[in-house]
Amino acid sequence: MFDKLPQTALEAMDWSWADYEPYYDELAERPFNADTVGAWLADWTRIGDLFGEVYTRLHVARTRNTTDADISARFEKLLDNLLPQVEAAEQTLKQKLLDSKLEPAGFEIPLRNMRTEAALFREANLPLLSEEQKLRADYDKIIGAQTVVWQGEEITLTRLKPVYESDDRALREEAWRLASTRQLADRDALNALWVKNMDLRGRIAANAGEPDYRAYMWKAKLRFDYTPEDCETFQNAIEEVVVPAAKRIHEKRRAQLGLSSVRPWDLDVDALGRSPLHPYDTIADLIAKASTVFHQVDPQLGGYFDIMRQRDLLDLDNRKGKAPGGYNASYETEKVPFIFMNAVGVSDEVRTITHEGGHAFHVFETNDLPYKEQKNVPLEFAEVASMSMELLASPYLNAFYNEADVARHRIEHIEKILLFWPYMAVVDAFQHWAYTRPQDGQNPAKCDAKWGELWARFMPAEDWSGLDDAMQTGWHRKQHIFRRPFYYVEYGLAQLGAVMVWKNALADQAGAVKQYRKALSLGYTRSLPELFQAAGARFAFDVSALREAVDLLEGKLAELEAV
Repeated sequence: MFDKLPQTALEAMDWSWADYEPYYDELAERPFNADTVGAWLADWTRIGDLFGEVYTRLHVARTRNTTDADISARFEKLLDNLLPQVEAAEQTLKQKLLDSKLEPAGFEIPLRNMRTEAALFREANLPLLSEEQKLRADYDKIIGAQTVVWQGEEITLTRLKPVYESDDRALREEAWRLASTRQLADRDALNALWVKNMDLRGRIAANAGEPDYRAYMWKAKLRFDYTPEDCETFQNAIEEVVVPAAKRIHEKRRAQLGLSSVRPWDLDVDALGRSPLHPYDTIADLIAKASTVFHQVDPQLGGYFDIMRQRDLLDLDNRKGKAPGGYNASYETEKVPFIFMNAVGVSDEVRTITHEGGHAFHVFETNDLPYKEQKNVPLEFAEVASMSMELLASPYLNAFYNEADVARHRIEHIEKILLFWPYMAVVDAFQHWAYTRPQDGQNPAKCDAKWGELWARFMPAEDWSGLDDAMQTGWHRKQHIFRRPFYYVEYGLAQLGAVMVWKNALADQAGAVKQYRKALSLGYTRSLPELFQAAGARFAFDVSALREAVDLLEGKLAELEAV
C-alpha cells in the first residue's frame, strides 16, 4: 500500500486522519525481523516525513503571513484534529520497535532517544501540546502586528534597524523610544499569554510525572550529555571570563563615541563615525552575493544554495504581518530546506544568511541517511552547523564589501560573539528560575524583577537608567522564551564549538570545511560529544575552554582593527 503514498506533501495538504490511519495501522500490524526491519523503518520514514512536511509547510505559510485567517484556521485544524492522532500512532510504532529488542545498524542513538520518549509519553498531554502550538501562534500574531509610524510611513519595528546605525544620536534615541513604547503597549497581552503558557507547561510536566517543567524538558529535549548543573557551570564561567571581555568592548565603544555611558540606542552605530555598512541593495542582490560566498567556502555547498534559489525556497524580506526572526525549515519529503528571514539591509543579515545557510546545508548533508530518526539532529550540534558557517564564510565576504569593510564587518561579528554569551546566560538562567519556581515564574512582575537582576549580573556595561520598564520586560522580546522553552543554551554551547571549528580553519580552511561537512552528514547517529569531536571541536562548559576562545577572539580583534 505504500506504493500509493503521495510523492510530495503538496498532494496531502488537506489530508485528514482517515487518510493517514491506514498506513500507520499497516505498520503497527506488520511483523518484522532482523532481515525486514529496515524496510519497515523505511516505510515509517515515508509516512512520517509526509506528515512532517505538511505540518512544516503550514507552519511556514502561517509565519510568512500571520494575518492570513485561512492559513491560521488550517494550521489550528491540524493541531486539533491531526497532530494528536499522528503523535499517538508514532508512539505505537516506537513502542513496537522497542519491544522487538532489535537494534538496526546505525540506529543505536535513535533507539536511546526512543526509550526516553516512550517513557515520557502521556496520551493526556497530546491535546495540551497542541494547545501549546496555538499559544506560539498567538505570540507571533502579537509581535507580527507591532508597527509604528516613522517619518510619515507605517513600518514594522524591524525596519527601524537602519536608524539605529545612524550617526545622529537624537534620531537613534527617538526611534528606539518609539519602538519601545510600541512594545510596551503589548505588555499586558504578553503577560497574559505567559501565564497561559506557564499553566499549560506545568500541567504537561505533572501529567508526565516530572517534578517540574525543567525536568520534563530535559528529557523531552533528549539532553543526555549535560545537566542543569552544567548550565549553571557555564553561566558562572561566562560571568568570570566573558563578562569582563564584554565590558572591554563597551568601554572602547563609550570612549570612541565620547559618551559618559553606552545607552541602548548606542549599540549599533559605528563608534568611529563611519557610515553604516551597506552589504547589498536588493533581496536578489543579497541572494546572489550569498551564493558567491558559499561557492567559495565549498563548491558543493554553493550548489546546495543555488538549488534553494532556483526552487523558491528563500523568503528573506521583511514586511508587515510576517512573523519575527529567522529560521531554517526542512521539507522532509522533498529533501530540501527553506530559509525564512526579515532582511532590511543591515550588516547583521550577512551573518543571518550564512547562519541559516549552515542549517540548510545540514539538511542536504543528511539526505543520504535512510531513516527520519537519524536526522533529528540535537539542537546543540545543529547550531554548530550554523554558527560555524558564519565563521567559515568570513574569509570570502569581499562579495559584500571592500577590504576595509570586510575587516569592519568581521570586527562587529567577533564583538557580537563576545557580547552574545552574557545575553545567552540571562535567557538561560531566567528559564531555569521560572520553571523550577513556577509560582514565582507565573507572576509577570516577579519575572520582570528576575530579568532585571540577571541583566545587572551579566550585562552591567549597558546603561538602562530611567528605562526600567523596557529593560525588565526584555524577556517579552526573546521569542524563544515564549515559543521554544529551554531552547537557548544550545546557542551558547554551539558558539563555543563553532569558535573551535574556526580555530582549525585559521590553520587549514579546506581541511576544516571537509571535517565540518563530514560531521554534518552524521545526523544524529553519534552522541553529542562525538558529533562535536567529528567537527574538530570539544563539547565543553568550563572556564578553560571559554578562556581559550575569548583569547582567540580578542587576538583576532586586534589584528582586524589594525587593518
